[in-house]
Amino acid sequence: MKIFTLQRKQEIFVSIEEAWAFFSKPQNLSMITPRELDFKIKGDLGEKVYNGMIIEYTVKPLLGIEMLWVSEIKHVKEPYIFVDEQRVGPYKLWYHQHIFRPTDKGVEIIDIVHYALPAGFLAPIINKVIVSKQLDKIFSYRVDVIERLFGAKRWV
Repeated sequence: MKIFTLQRKQEIFVSIEEAWAFFSKPQNLSMITPRELDFKIKGDLGEKVYNGMIIEYTVKPLLGIEMLWVSEIKHVKEPYIFVDEQRVGPYKLWYHQHIFRPTDKGVEIIDIVHYALPAGFLAPIINKVIVSKQLDKIFSYRVDVIERLFGAKRWV
C-alpha cells in the first residue's frame, strides 16, 4: 500500500483558544469545504471534538457521486491537536492531524494528512492525475476561507 502525504501550514492572527474554538467545532467543517463537494454532516454533534467522537457525513468527491464518510476523532489534546481518522469512506487510509501552535502573532495551523487509495498498483498514477490535485484544490480553498475569516499568513 502506497501512503501519500499532504501538508499545509498557515498562521492566523487570533489566540490559540479562539482557533481551537473554531476548528474543534465539527459544524464549522462545512464552512471551510468547497461547495461543490456538497459536504453534509449527518446527525447532531456536540459543540467540540472529543476522543472517540464519531462524525458521519456525506460528500461528493468524484463525478457528483454521493459517498458516506465516517471519521473517528482521536488524540485530542486541547487546544493543541486532534486527529480525524476515516473509518468508512473513499480512501483506504485517511489520517488527518490538526495541529495548533502558538506564535508571537497568533497561531500556526498545521494540517498533515496521510492517505492511501484503494487502487493497488494504480494508486500512484491516480493520485498524481486526480487525487493530489483535488486535495490541493480543497486545502487551497480552506486556506482562502481561513484567511478571510481570521486574517492570515500563507504557507504551503
